[in-house]
Amino acid sequence: MPSITRSPEVGEPLEPLPRKFAAFIRPELPGLLNEIRTEVTRAYPVYGRLLNGPDGDAIRQGVEQALVAFVDRVADPGKGSELRDELLRRFGRVEAYEGRDLETLQGAYRLGARIALRRAKSVGRQHNLSPALILAFADALFAYVEELETVTREGYAEVRERAASEVSALRRRLLHLILASSPLPQTTVSELCEAAAWELPRTCTLVALRPPVPDHIQAALDGDVLADLDIPQPHLLVPGELTPQRLSMLGAALSGTRAVVGLTVPLAQAADSVRWARRVLQFVDDGVVPDAPLVRCEDHLITLWLLSDPALIDHLAARELAPLRGLPPSRRDRLVETLRVHVSTRAPAEQVGEMLGVHAQTVRYRLRNLDTHLGDRLTDPDHRFALEVALRSLHLRGHDAGE
Repeated sequence: MPSITRSPEVGEPLEPLPRKFAAFIRPELPGLLNEIRTEVTRAYPVYGRLLNGPDGDAIRQGVEQALVAFVDRVADPGKGSELRDELLRRFGRVEAYEGRDLETLQGAYRLGARIALRRAKSVGRQHNLSPALILAFADALFAYVEELETVTREGYAEVRERAASEVSALRRRLLHLILASSPLPQTTVSELCEAAAWELPRTCTLVALRPPVPDHIQAALDGDVLADLDIPQPHLLVPGELTPQRLSMLGAALSGTRAVVGLTVPLAQAADSVRWARRVLQFVDDGVVPDAPLVRCEDHLITLWLLSDPALIDHLAARELAPLRGLPPSRRDRLVETLRVHVSTRAPAEQVGEMLGVHAQTVRYRLRNLDTHLGDRLTDPDHRFALEVALRSLHLRGHDAGE
């Protein structure tokens, strides 16, 4: 048996209901309206409160229009229902503003339909209508209720989406202020947190992402994660400690997106966390740090430190390796590479030779040459440490330290 489907302008005919059936049910509408109002407010007291509030007239008019539009469509299947639709959308908006889900209103709609069906059976007995006609009426009525629910959901979604957008904007502003260089007054932060429905954490972890960020990521994040994704340097703020559950959430949400997790820090140091994460993200882009599904700064602290100031490292290397400057480039490069492996591993000549692919005797010969040129720099703790730092840093950057 065909059911009603909603169209923006006209509804589907309620076949096989004959148009004359409208003449039987229209006189019942005033009494039916009162009966529905009484039983619905008894079953759902919240609607009794709303009927006595500022939206009471609109609610009463909406219920009346829902009934009238049904009868009008039986009498004239091509008749539109614009007024009814606007009132139903208002129902949905009221439910959203009141903070309820739609199950309560849907229950009220279905209760109203059962009351209407009960009244239709009474009318059928009065006019000797066939059981088949009453059954067709029941099918059409409950299909019509589904249509009412669909229209109501539009108004509900409109408010919820607008509210979500407003909260999202507040949270982006809050994230921006947390990362700002100047500290905010505590009162301002507290008020903004309250407006954004976000609890201020003691610690946090920032995550840097490589744009463009797919649309699905926002929906996959925990509800308390602050995000700013439509900017040249997108990032997230995860409140609290980075638990295994949080890591699992991030791994699933950011799958397929290059991202680096910063260090967990006190909230006041959030800007440092995102700065470190962005730096490591650049290392991944440059091939200095291996790519992974979710790179963590925690695993690359030495690299972060060694590459924190490349220009300074260049000056340090130039100073410490100055005695080798006059050597031919190829010889200087071999000596510097041997020196790097030697000072970083503290390994004997045999192992250094294995790492470099040369004989141990060659390593010893090079070390004697280095000792001749660098002298006390290899035995002085400060100079030796400076050499190791400079050589490790240059090696990470892929530079020829001899240059």
